[in-house]
Amino acid sequence: QLSFFFNAHNDLLEEIAKYRAARRLWAKIMRERFHAKDARSLLLRFHAQTAGSSLTAQQPENNIVRVAIQALAAVLGGCQSLHTNSMDEALALPTEDAALIALRTQQVIAHETGVTNTTDPVAGSYTIEYLTNEIEKGAVEYIEKIDAMGGMLRAIEAGFVQGEIQKAAYDFQRAVEKKDQIVVGVNDFVAEEERSIPTLRIDPEIERSQIARLNALRAKRDSARAQSALAELQRRAATSENLLPALLAAVEAYATVGEISDALRHVFGEYQESVVI
Repeated sequence: QLSFFFNAHNDLLEEIAKYRAARRLWAKIMRERFHAKDARSLLLRFHAQTAGSSLTAQQPENNIVRVAIQALAAVLGGCQSLHTNSMDEALALPTEDAALIALRTQQVIAHETGVTNTTDPVAGSYTIEYLTNEIEKGAVEYIEKIDAMGGMLRAIEAGFVQGEIQKAAYDFQRAVEKKDQIVVGVNDFVAEEERSIPTLRIDPEIERSQIARLNALRAKRDSARAQSALAELQRRAATSENLLPALLAAVEAYATVGEISDALRHVFGEYQESVVI
């Protein structure tokens, strides 16, 4: 049993259909390709997060509406958990007020709209069913293409996956610049004078305090135990052994996230994204 993480974007009907297609396709893959015996394995459990890439620095209050629509799409599509972004995330880390609005957005959808009272409430809509079928068909074509390349790892190494993402981003930006895609407050309905909103400012003392805590931890821990755990993690990383026990041992020895990352980085290196033109 696996869980999935999906983005929730602006096109309400397409997003709902995306989740429905994913749920249906996963059940087919598990049943037909992997011959799953447990019916629970056919369930696509997923978390959704609203699209940070859709948030705009211009007229940031508009992002409240965007996030609400995206969240509604995820709920109508059957998500099990949901993260709603804050309206100011194109500018800075969220303020407490902005984060609270994002939370209240979920609560209004959950408790005031009634959309959670019915399973798959949009089923049967011609447009939704058509989009669901088309998205599932397109996803199957992608899977077949990636399989023909030798699998996802080979597709990434060949730059195929990055190229598809980059092309989609380029096409979207071109559409915005040509006004084929309207982004309210950015390329149309622009305010003559931008109104600023409060943004979060991080107190530099927080950094100094965390450095002091880190230094104190390193001074008090059993350094030999921590180094031994890191060495074992690095050794296992060079094999096909399960890394989780070694990761837990490193954490229990008070190795830091940076030290653990360095141990893994020593074996795996750092991923360098291919720029596909």
